[in-house]
Amino acid sequence: MTQPAHTAARRIVDTLVMNGIDRVFCVPGESYLAVLDALADVRDKIQVIACRHEAGAANMAEAYGKLTGKPGVCMVTRGPGATHAAIGVHTAHQDSTPMILFVGQIALTDRGRGAFQEVDYREVFGGLAKWATEIESPERTVEVVERAFATALQGRMGPVVIALPEDILHADGGPAPIRPVTPAKAALDPAFVEAVRARLARAERPLLVLGGSGWSEEATTAIGDWAERIGLPVSLSFRRKDLLSNARPNYAGDLGLGCNPKLTARAKSADLILAIGARLGENPTQGYTLFTREQTAERLIHIHPGAEELGRVWTPLMSATADNSLAALALSSIDPGRDWQDQAAAAHADYQAFSTPVPVTGAVNMSDCMAHLGEVLPPTAIVTNGAGNFAAWLHRFYRHRACRTQLAPTSGAMGYGYPAALAAKSVHPDRDVICIAGDGDYLMTGQEIATAVQYGINVVVVVVDNGTFGTIRMHQEGHYPGAERVIATDLKNPDFVKYAEAFGAFGVRCETTEAFPAALAAARNAGRPALVHLLTSAEDIAPNRTITGLRSK
Repeated sequence: MTQPAHTAARRIVDTLVMNGIDRVFCVPGESYLAVLDALADVRDKIQVIACRHEAGAANMAEAYGKLTGKPGVCMVTRGPGATHAAIGVHTAHQDSTPMILFVGQIALTDRGRGAFQEVDYREVFGGLAKWATEIESPERTVEVVERAFATALQGRMGPVVIALPEDILHADGGPAPIRPVTPAKAALDPAFVEAVRARLARAERPLLVLGGSGWSEEATTAIGDWAERIGLPVSLSFRRKDLLSNARPNYAGDLGLGCNPKLTARAKSADLILAIGARLGENPTQGYTLFTREQTAERLIHIHPGAEELGRVWTPLMSATADNSLAALALSSIDPGRDWQDQAAAAHADYQAFSTPVPVTGAVNMSDCMAHLGEVLPPTAIVTNGAGNFAAWLHRFYRHRACRTQLAPTSGAMGYGYPAALAAKSVHPDRDVICIAGDGDYLMTGQEIATAVQYGINVVVVVVDNGTFGTIRMHQEGHYPGAERVIATDLKNPDFVKYAEAFGAFGVRCETTEAFPAALAAARNAGRPALVHLLTSAEDIAPNRTITGLRSK
């Protein structure tokens, strides 16, 4: 079949190259073979990583976006492929991560017939994505893809979904891209900056809260140095623990699940909350109980890149729409004329005490294991996780020391951590990348160990195996206590060492705290993808919580 020299499929790839995309995560499908063929011509510029499940591919793309600040690109086929990938779109939406999902689509000529795997993607993804569209005019291909980049990157970052009708991909793709998309970014009005300075100068118990996405390392360093210099206690939002080094003397901890009660009390008693980038959603505000709207009307200065997030839940004293980094850089130059060093020291002491290992009943103490990670890994190591009670040990006892070293879903998506680790290691092959996964969590996307072996992506995964869906079991025991009430949460797991070895990866079993350092070292030195099977007790269901204790209440 004779095709135009520059088909819509090739214009899609041209636009990806123009915008610096160096990886595409996919599960191949016949509906977008033309795009895959075009990618074959740019192997020197874009690596195509074929995954074993669309959820894995979408999670990798989301993690790539979170780690690099560029939209993560995922390609899947129509129908089942797209719906499998929806989990990554949901995470990108909740986590404010730039991402573009390309979905193969039936031919335009067959639309509306209920054709094989036909889906209306505008309808299905309309509530999950910032923008869901379909290329209907091939000559506008570059226009649509460039708009996708701008939409994903501007304001509150997020995902875009583009459906690619199969017949359109072979048509003339129209004009070529001219230059990379440069996202528009809003800065703070100088008058607003002065108003912040004046209000901060009157504060007795201020608290800085940082969160969100799109931060530059320059900005996090500047705002961190400024807050440390004036003794302003700083907390980080849920699963944003890597925005600042946790070793800073004014670091107060993270406002997330299982929050330090002393940090919760500090936030409640603060007479000024300066929040930059954080949406102040359900988890950081402890189920919307941390403040009242009357309090925030007197105490909250809220800065966020998405205007729609300001006043969404909390009535602010002052608010501004601005890029997180530009806002931080502007505020880090002000001098409130006072400091709160004593409060900063007390807040950091509270954090250090809370993140010190605690006793457990079983042979494996997860708090000691996570503290050991912090002792032996370099500051630039990237640590990933999905969702489950196992993550509570990681978030509480592992101390991040560098920016962009945490990949974790604020969406609470199980199965996220392992694909995220593969994406991170593909971007930074010279850095340690460790995934901490629960047994139920890991097997959501564990088949991606085949992808790791195929592409030589040498990540280490620690599978924390307590034989139960831990989070659900904890709530089950709290609401319906008793062994006879346990239902649907017990797990029958494989021998994870043999599982890893079956794929050609390295595996090692670990059953005690004392054996963990040697097991971790062996995995890190394996020279291939590696798995540590860490067997723990379900009795130690969460830090300072046991099943026996839950039942006794």
